[in-house]
Formats: sequence, C-alpha cells, structure tokens
Amino acid sequence: MATIEAQDLRERIGRFRVLIVGRANAGKTTILQKVCNTTDQPEIYDTEGNKIDTAIVESSIKRGNHNITNEMVFKSNPTFVFHDSCGFEAGSEGEFENMKKFMSERSHATKLEERIHAIWYCIPMDDPSRTFQRSEEKFFQECDTGNVPVVVVFTKFEALRPFAYGDIKKQLQGVSGEERSKRIAERVEELFTKTGVLDRLYNPQNLARPKSHVRLQNMNQQNKNCDALLESTTLALDNEQLRLCLVSTQKSNLELCIKCAIATIVDRAHKQVDDEGYQHSIAKWFPHLEVRRRLIRSDNFLAMVLTDVY
Repeated sequence: MATIEAQDLRERIGRFRVLIVGRANAGKTTILQKVCNTTDQPEIYDTEGNKIDTAIVESSIKRGNHNITNEMVFKSNPTFVFHDSCGFEAGSEGEFENMKKFMSERSHATKLEERIHAIWYCIPMDDPSRTFQRSEEKFFQECDTGNVPVVVVFTKFEALRPFAYGDIKKQLQGVSGEERSKRIAERVEELFTKTGVLDRLYNPQNLARPKSHVRLQNMNQQNKNCDALLESTTLALDNEQLRLCLVSTQKSNLELCIKCAIATIVDRAHKQVDDEGYQHSIAKWFPHLEVRRRLIRSDNFLAMVLTDVY
C-alpha cells in the first residue's frame, strides 16, 4: 500500500528537481555523484528531452555559453534531475540575470513536476579569507527563490584544518594526540565563526535565506556520502508530497525514514486522527519495507518498525 502510494506520487510529480549553485571547483559534481551513488558523469538533456553530447556541452561552456535549463541525469538514480549554475560568478551580468529568471520561473511554475524543488548552494571552505564572495552576496540579496528551500552546502570543510593547525602549531607541542585533535577542532570552529558567513547568509534583509546548512568534508573518499544533505533537504521541504517523493528515492536511508515518521507523529499529536489513518500516515514513510502491510494494521507500529530495522 505504501509502495503503491510512493509510485503514484513519483508518477504525478515526476522526478525530484534540484538546482545546484556555486562557484566553479566548489565540488558540485562530486556531490551529485555521491547523492546518486556513482562515479559516472551525468547524461545531459535539453528541455525537449533530447540527449546532448557531453563534448558539445563542454565546448559550449568553454566559449562562455551555458544553458541552465539543460537537465543532468545519472543512470544510477534517474529519479533525480539536476540543473547547474556552472559557476556564474565568472560569467557576465547577463548570465546571472538568466539564472535569476530561470529560478523565478521554475520556483513559481504552476505544475509541480516543472518546478525546482530544492536549491543547493555550494560554498567551498578551502580559503577562509574568501568564503563569502560577491557571487554569494548577489545571490542571497537579489534572487527570489519563492517557496523553494535553499540548503547551503559548505564543501571542502576539511580544508580549514591545515589553517587551524598553522595557527596553533606552537601550542600543540608536547600535548597528547587526543588533546591535539580536540584543540585543532576547536580552532576550526573559531575560524569558521570568524568568517562571518552564517551571519551574512541568514541576514533578515536578504531576499533569499537558507532553510538550513550542512558541512561536507573529504568527499573524495569512497566511504563518504551525502546523507546529511538529503536529510536537511527533506526536512526543509514544506510540501509533504515532495518529502515523500524525495524519501522514496533513498532506498537504503532508513534513518531518514524514521526521522520523517517521528516528525509526522509530533505534527499530528494534537490532532484528532483515527488509528488506521494515523498508522497509514506513518507507514507511508517506509515504502521499501516488506512489512509495510502488516505495519498499517498493527497496534504497535513503531515497535515493529524497530524490530524490522534492527
């Protein structure tokens, strides 16, 4: 029952559509690959659904031409479709205006399947003195994102560690390895705070403000994933249908399913809901569990979920 509902939802909404924004070399492609669990490059399609040769796209970008309406899809997870801003800080004012127009049109589109459902803004941390540049300032001050949630992604966060170590190198002489790691971590936090980036991002005067932010580090390592980003994005969505659509793409992320179910429990605790409806409203967050039909009829739903998970 929950699986059928998730399938119907995906058919109505189509794919979960993300606009990824940020400077060149901010690690955007790596993030998308991790989200889709692949090391392959995406396939690129125009607005009519025609596949475009990657070499043609790359050649066009080198000439300063980038079409943000092009869709990037990974074979490993075609339920996602991505649009890339392609480092607009290096482009002309016209390119920035095109991005604003695209974002405004797609955030207010009448059909849900044509909208962008989330925006990931990537800010690399490899140079703490240049964290919040003019490109970030223009985006958050001038761009109308409508009801589309913006999640800021601090990429390459591990790059702050060498700066932190350099600042307190002399203080680390003779201390234990555990204390050394602790002091470096504390200095990393100090450096991050010192950038002032969070104050500038969440400035009430900004036209666009992030719903949340996440830190990603060492994403070039094989065992790293983007679960934190997907969780933040899911919980930032105001539309429950979109939440269900995004959760249904994460076949192995049971922790995210449980958190969404708990959020449902909290949200409906004060409402009058019959037992069967209440159980179904929770069960729908677990579309990939084989026990879902039993769960809907069970009086001890959460206990059965935990038994199945653990």
